[in-house]
Amino acid sequence: MSISIPALPELSWTHTSGDAEYDPSTEALTLTAAAGVDWSNDALGAHSQHAATALTFGGPAGDFTLSARIRVTGPRTTFDAGALVLWSDDDHWAKLCFEYSPQGQPMVVSVVTDRYSDDCNSTCVTSGEVFLRVARVGEAWAFHSSADGIHWDFVRLFRLDAGAGAWKLGFLSQAPMGDTCTATFDRIALRQDRLADLRNGE
Repeated sequence: MSISIPALPELSWTHTSGDAEYDPSTEALTLTAAAGVDWSNDALGAHSQHAATALTFGGPAGDFTLSARIRVTGPRTTFDAGALVLWSDDDHWAKLCFEYSPQGQPMVVSVVTDRYSDDCNSTCVTSGEVFLRVARVGEAWAFHSSADGIHWDFVRLFRLDAGAGAWKLGFLSQAPMGDTCTATFDRIALRQDRLADLRNGE
Protein backbone atom coordinates (compact mmCIF):
# COMPACT_ATOMS: atom_id res chain seq x y z
CA MET A 1 0.00 0.00 0.00
CA SER A 2 1.37 3.44 -0.95
CA ILE A 3 1.64 6.18 1.66
CA SER A 4 1.17 9.86 0.86
CA ILE A 5 1.87 12.73 3.28
CA PRO A 6 0.69 16.16 2.10
CA ALA A 7 3.74 18.05 3.38
CA LEU A 8 6.21 15.79 1.56
CA PRO A 9 7.18 14.67 -1.97
CA GLU A 10 6.32 11.17 -3.17
CA LEU A 11 7.42 8.47 -0.71
CA SER A 12 9.05 5.11 -1.40
CA TRP A 13 10.82 2.37 0.58
CA THR A 14 14.60 2.05 0.62
CA HIS A 15 14.42 -1.75 0.73
CA THR A 16 11.42 -4.10 0.89
CA SER A 17 7.95 -2.71 1.60
CA GLY A 18 7.42 -2.01 5.29
CA ASP A 19 4.49 -1.72 7.67
CA ALA A 20 3.26 1.88 7.60
CA GLU A 21 0.04 3.78 8.30
CA TYR A 22 -0.74 7.47 7.90
CA ASP A 23 -3.69 9.06 9.72
CA PRO A 24 -4.74 12.29 7.94
CA SER A 25 -6.87 13.37 10.92
CA THR A 26 -3.85 13.53 13.24
CA GLU A 27 -1.19 13.91 10.51
CA ALA A 28 0.70 11.04 12.16
CA LEU A 29 2.82 8.41 10.41
CA THR A 30 3.24 5.08 12.21
CA LEU A 31 5.96 2.60 11.24
CA THR A 32 6.17 -0.89 12.73
CA ALA A 33 9.50 -2.70 12.43
CA ALA A 34 9.87 -6.42 11.84
CA ALA A 35 11.84 -8.51 14.35
CA GLY A 36 15.62 -8.12 14.38
CA VAL A 37 15.95 -5.36 11.76
CA ASP A 38 18.56 -2.62 11.82
CA TRP A 39 21.02 -0.55 9.79
CA SER A 40 24.59 -1.03 10.99
CA ASN A 41 28.04 -1.09 9.35
CA ASP A 42 29.96 -2.23 12.41
CA ALA A 43 33.22 -0.31 12.94
CA LEU A 44 34.81 -3.45 14.42
CA GLY A 45 34.16 -5.37 11.23
CA ALA A 46 31.13 -7.47 12.13
CA HIS A 47 28.66 -8.30 9.35
CA SER A 48 26.75 -5.26 8.11
CA GLN A 49 23.00 -5.13 8.67
CA HIS A 50 20.52 -3.47 6.31
CA ALA A 51 17.34 -5.46 6.94
CA ALA A 52 15.40 -2.44 8.18
CA THR A 53 13.49 -0.42 5.58
CA ALA A 54 12.84 3.32 5.61
CA LEU A 55 10.01 5.32 4.07
CA THR A 56 11.77 8.09 2.15
CA PHE A 57 11.61 10.83 -0.46
CA GLY A 58 14.18 12.45 -2.73
CA GLY A 59 16.05 15.27 -1.05
CA PRO A 60 15.23 18.79 -2.30
CA ALA A 61 17.89 20.91 -3.97
CA GLY A 62 19.67 23.40 -1.77
CA ASP A 63 19.40 23.90 1.97
CA PHE A 64 16.46 22.47 3.88
CA THR A 65 15.32 20.96 7.19
CA LEU A 66 13.19 17.89 7.93
CA SER A 67 11.80 17.60 11.44
CA ALA A 68 9.28 15.48 13.32
CA ARG A 69 8.14 14.55 16.80
CA ILE A 70 8.85 10.88 17.51
CA ARG A 71 7.21 8.55 20.03
CA VAL A 72 7.81 4.82 20.53
CA THR A 73 4.84 2.95 21.96
CA GLY A 74 4.67 -0.33 23.84
CA PRO A 75 7.40 -2.19 25.76
CA ARG A 76 10.90 -1.35 24.53
CA THR A 77 13.93 -3.54 23.86
CA THR A 78 17.60 -2.59 23.53
CA PHE A 79 18.46 -0.44 20.50
CA ASP A 80 14.87 -0.19 19.25
CA ALA A 81 14.23 3.23 17.74
CA GLY A 82 12.26 5.58 15.60
CA ALA A 83 14.60 7.63 13.43
CA LEU A 84 15.01 10.28 10.76
CA VAL A 85 17.36 9.00 8.08
CA LEU A 86 19.56 9.83 5.11
CA TRP A 87 20.15 7.01 2.63
CA SER A 88 22.26 6.72 -0.53
CA ASP A 89 23.46 3.10 -0.49
CA ASP A 90 24.63 0.38 1.92
CA ASP A 91 27.90 2.22 2.63
CA HIS A 92 26.64 5.81 2.71
CA TRP A 93 23.84 6.66 5.13
CA ALA A 94 23.05 8.33 8.44
CA LYS A 95 20.30 8.19 11.03
CA LEU A 96 19.19 10.30 14.00
CA CYS A 97 17.41 8.02 16.46
CA PHE A 98 15.12 8.07 19.48
CA GLU A 99 16.72 4.87 20.77
CA TYR A 100 16.52 2.64 23.86
CA SER A 101 19.93 2.11 25.44
CA PRO A 102 21.30 -1.10 27.01
CA GLN A 103 20.91 0.69 30.35
CA GLY A 104 17.16 1.05 29.78
CA GLN A 105 17.27 4.78 29.03
CA PRO A 106 15.56 6.42 26.02
CA MET A 107 18.05 8.74 24.36
CA VAL A 108 19.08 10.54 21.20
CA VAL A 109 21.62 8.54 19.21
CA SER A 110 23.22 9.45 15.88
CA VAL A 111 24.98 7.18 13.40
CA VAL A 112 26.96 8.41 10.38
CA THR A 113 28.21 5.78 7.92
CA ASP A 114 30.92 6.23 5.32
CA ARG A 115 31.63 2.55 4.73
CA TYR A 116 31.82 2.04 8.53
CA SER A 117 29.41 3.45 11.12
CA ASP A 118 30.39 6.23 13.54
CA ASP A 119 27.93 5.73 16.42
CA CYS A 120 27.45 8.46 19.06
CA ASN A 121 25.12 8.67 22.07
CA SER A 122 23.70 12.11 22.85
CA THR A 123 20.94 13.50 25.10
CA CYS A 124 18.92 11.31 27.48
CA VAL A 125 15.16 11.75 27.01
CA THR A 126 13.08 11.86 30.19
CA SER A 127 9.69 12.04 28.49
CA GLY A 128 8.09 9.62 26.04
CA GLU A 129 8.80 11.78 23.01
CA VAL A 130 11.44 13.88 21.33
CA PHE A 131 11.65 16.17 18.31
CA LEU A 132 14.42 15.37 15.83
CA ARG A 133 15.68 17.40 12.87
CA VAL A 134 17.95 16.82 9.88
CA ALA A 135 19.31 19.87 8.05
CA ARG A 136 21.38 20.29 4.93
CA VAL A 137 23.65 23.33 5.11
CA GLY A 138 25.66 23.77 1.95
CA GLU A 139 27.73 20.60 1.52
CA ALA A 140 27.27 19.57 5.17
CA TRP A 141 24.54 17.94 7.27
CA ALA A 142 23.43 18.85 10.80
CA PHE A 143 21.44 16.89 13.39
CA HIS A 144 19.47 18.52 16.22
CA SER A 145 17.06 17.36 18.93
CA SER A 146 14.45 19.22 20.96
CA ALA A 147 12.09 18.66 23.87
CA ASP A 148 9.46 21.04 22.50
CA GLY A 149 10.14 21.58 18.79
CA ILE A 150 11.07 25.21 19.45
CA HIS A 151 14.42 25.21 21.23
CA TRP A 152 16.92 22.90 19.55
CA ASP A 153 20.05 21.19 20.90
CA PHE A 154 23.04 20.54 18.66
CA VAL A 155 23.80 16.84 18.10
CA ARG A 156 26.41 16.80 15.34
CA LEU A 157 27.66 18.40 12.12
CA PHE A 158 29.26 16.27 9.41
CA ARG A 159 30.17 15.89 5.74
CA LEU A 160 29.02 12.77 3.92
CA ASP A 161 29.21 12.29 0.17
CA ALA A 162 26.50 10.26 -1.54
CA GLY A 163 27.38 6.81 -2.83
CA ALA A 164 25.73 4.99 -5.72
CA GLY A 165 22.35 6.68 -5.33
CA ALA A 166 21.05 10.20 -4.79
CA TRP A 167 20.16 11.15 -1.23
CA LYS A 168 16.82 10.05 0.15
CA LEU A 169 15.40 11.29 3.45
CA GLY A 170 12.68 9.95 5.65
CA PHE A 171 11.56 7.75 8.49
CA LEU A 172 12.67 4.45 10.00
CA SER A 173 11.63 2.04 12.74
CA GLN A 174 14.16 -0.57 13.92
CA ALA A 175 14.15 -3.48 16.39
CA PRO A 176 17.63 -5.05 16.34
CA MET A 177 17.10 -7.17 19.45
CA GLY A 178 13.33 -7.27 19.76
CA ASP A 179 10.24 -8.68 18.10
CA THR A 180 9.02 -5.30 16.89
CA CYS A 181 9.12 -1.54 17.41
CA THR A 182 6.27 0.84 16.67
CA ALA A 183 7.33 4.45 16.13
CA THR A 184 4.96 7.35 15.46
CA PHE A 185 6.06 10.51 13.66
CA ASP A 186 3.93 13.65 13.72
CA ARG A 187 4.38 17.42 13.42
CA ILE A 188 6.32 16.52 10.28
CA ALA A 189 7.77 19.62 8.60
CA LEU A 190 9.93 20.04 5.49
CA ARG A 191 11.26 23.58 5.09
CA GLN A 192 13.55 24.83 2.34
CA ASP A 193 15.60 27.34 4.29
CA ARG A 194 19.06 27.58 5.84
CA LEU A 195 19.82 27.38 9.54
CA ALA A 196 21.51 30.58 10.67
CA ASP A 197 23.30 29.20 13.75
CA LEU A 198 24.07 25.49 13.96
CA ARG A 199 25.14 25.53 17.59
CA ASN A 200 21.88 26.85 18.98
CA GLY A 201 19.77 25.32 16.22
CA GLU A 202 18.27 28.57 14.95
